[in-house]
Amino acid sequence: MEQAKDLLAALQSILELHHPDFPAAQPPVAPPPPEPDRDAINARHRKAALAGIGMFERRARAQAKAAAEMAASAEIAAAIAKNQRLHAQYQTDLDRLWQRLLQNDPEIVLGTLAEAFEDNDAAAAPVGVAGSEASLVVLVPTSAAIPERRPATTSAGNLTLKKLTKREIADFYKLMVCGYVLATVKEAFAVAPGLTHTSIVALRDDGPDAYGHPRVEAILAARFARQALRDVRWTTADAVRIVSDASELLTVKQAGASKEFAPLDLDSEPDIAKVVQAVDVSDLLS
Repeated sequence: MEQAKDLLAALQSILELHHPDFPAAQPPVAPPPPEPDRDAINARHRKAALAGIGMFERRARAQAKAAAEMAASAEIAAAIAKNQRLHAQYQTDLDRLWQRLLQNDPEIVLGTLAEAFEDNDAAAAPVGVAGSEASLVVLVPTSAAIPERRPATTSAGNLTLKKLTKREIADFYKLMVCGYVLATVKEAFAVAPGLTHTSIVALRDDGPDAYGHPRVEAILAARFARQALRDVRWTTADAVRIVSDASELLTVKQAGASKEFAPLDLDSEPDIAKVVQAVDVSDLLS
């Protein structure tokens, strides 16, 4: 049954959101300097040198060709030297940018993170950098993204689609939220090698207010140390377990019998509130 396959794939993708690894940033290397077009330069000098010299003026033509060859060689050498100087300067600029990244220059780190997050399934954004710690936000879907049914088999061995309970939906939603949180944190540590910590707030679209302005609500906040994630068994531990075990600080609120994620009370969480207030919600939701 095609629907059963699609549901199974959707649920499996939720379980694996935190699995992918991101390549660690490497010192940038400038591409080799371009080589001058030797044939074109030689041809241009030869043509200019032979202009006005008759076909049968062999001695004059030979002298002109020799002079043209010398002039072309000089131009080629000058072009090579210039390209090498430009290449060296470009590499120096790249080395400086790399050092600024390693030293957690806020401008460079914020730009690097923003670029890395551009193609993420869950929109994410850097909010700030303080020392070796970056503050991040990630916009997670609502629980409506969780399928309402899952494949199962009847006592007779027939395939059926079983409706998920509220608790099961809440549990899958926690896995989704934590999966997106971990994926965002892993990518941040990969592209910004100078960071030792990241703080992240998971936001959820709360719909527009009475004036049509977009709103978000915070449903999870956590702080991670790079070192704490080094030996995590990403493919065997689930996302909720990893967030619980590997985070230095974790703030969540669970409500009801299903223990579903509920919005955090930002009045009692001023640090989280500052992060949320610093976010351009319209840009994050676009």
